[in-house]
Amino acid sequence: MAYKFVDNYREQGARKQLVKHLEKRGIDDKRVLKAIGKVPRHFFFDETFWNQAYRDIAFPIGDGQTISQPYTVAYQSQLLHINKGDKVLEIGTGSGYQTCILVELGADVYTIERQENLYQRTIQVLPYMGYKPNFFLGDGSMGIPDHAPYDKIIVTAGAPFVPEKMLKQLRLGGLMVIPVGDEKFQKMVTILRVGENDFERIELDTFRFVPLVGDQAW
Repeated sequence: MAYKFVDNYREQGARKQLVKHLEKRGIDDKRVLKAIGKVPRHFFFDETFWNQAYRDIAFPIGDGQTISQPYTVAYQSQLLHINKGDKVLEIGTGSGYQTCILVELGADVYTIERQENLYQRTIQVLPYMGYKPNFFLGDGSMGIPDHAPYDKIIVTAGAPFVPEKMLKQLRLGGLMVIPVGDEKFQKMVTILRVGENDFERIELDTFRFVPLVGDQAW
């Protein structure tokens, strides 16, 4: 994929319109909206498709993966209630767009991707953009136990169930946001760790993600 890092008035104006659109859809976290308004989403697209970058749609990025719909990114980010300095585990780096939003919110991000092509792309693109999370290549369904516990965990692919190994990597009081369902549709689920073996679970809206693949998934 050919990248060109130019952010002109046209792209900046398109981001402002995207932010207004997300507000109308119910995203009201000002910090999340500010992050969406700052991160140049078109940087994750081949220049040929820049006209698609600020539409509220998911878009293919290769290897059977997509860059998530802006509304979905904003929705999950809002549910996480990121505090500056939060240690956040992101399952599924993908394009790296969600990663950048998390960094903008002040998170210390640990992000893992199983597709080597995507991993190699993000470790080059994100630092060039000024974002320097902790990158890992591997099976995200297992989490990253060596760096646990985490304040927050976000899963950016649809899981058939909540992986037990991932739950154990949440600190007490920690929060996980994960889409759970079948391979077509998932319910967004938030899970709060309230005790050593006690978790509070809330099911929210329906979404459609690419499948979470791995030992603790599909």
